[in-house]
Amino acid sequence: MIKFFRRIRQRLLSENKISKYLLYAIGEIVLVVIGILIALAINNSNQRRVIEEKEQVYLKGLKEEFETSKAKLTVLTDINRKNLREAKKLIGYASDNTKIPDEEMFSEILFNTFSPDISFNPNNSLLDEIINSGSLKDISNTRLRVRLTNWISTIEDVSKQEQELAIQREKVLDIFRRNENSLRTILDLTGVNEDLGIVKLEQPESNLKLLDSREFENNILMFILTSKGTEEAHYLPLMDELNTILDLIDKEIQ
Repeated sequence: MIKFFRRIRQRLLSENKISKYLLYAIGEIVLVVIGILIALAINNSNQRRVIEEKEQVYLKGLKEEFETSKAKLTVLTDINRKNLREAKKLIGYASDNTKIPDEEMFSEILFNTFSPDISFNPNNSLLDEIINSGSLKDISNTRLRVRLTNWISTIEDVSKQEQELAIQREKVLDIFRRNENSLRTILDLTGVNEDLGIVKLEQPESNLKLLDSREFENNILMFILTSKGTEEAHYLPLMDELNTILDLIDKEIQ
């Protein structure tokens, strides 16, 4: 093809047809430019296709991760609500001496309220990989990109609240590390010691005196306030954020 064009140019010059030669040269330049533009368009199209395919892989992986995190948060919220409900029972007993539970019921409420540890552990492995590799720019939806960026800091705020809840929980448990209260009674009457192969005491020491303790009551109240704050100011907004992110992801998946 190049030799063909060269022969044409040489013939026009030998025939002294300068004007035709100039027109031909301009046309040839235009053809070359058009060819370059077409090549660039094809290359850009291929690059966009590769990025779009990569984005779809990311979106599907992120959907799976956030759905798993949502399931975890749902379970954790239920546990926190149960702890809150049981803690309120303790305050009710402490407030009304006519409704004192028996030792076994008291032990079960204490165990059910303070044995579960509250900690949200979301699945962020793919999101961390996307952010650390600089591939977040491949997510075309700006709103989704911003929310994914803010997700990590949101989780850190939730973790701080959970740490505060853990502190309040430990304050209650510290009461049972003292000589005047019996952790063994709780473990005996809830069947935990039996599962551990520890012999059950025939006459377990009573913990019901805690219902007259101002320290115990104050610690339970602080636990209730922190549990309620954990749900209303953190878990519920976090669930809303999870649902928003999942909705945005679903709209982008092809």
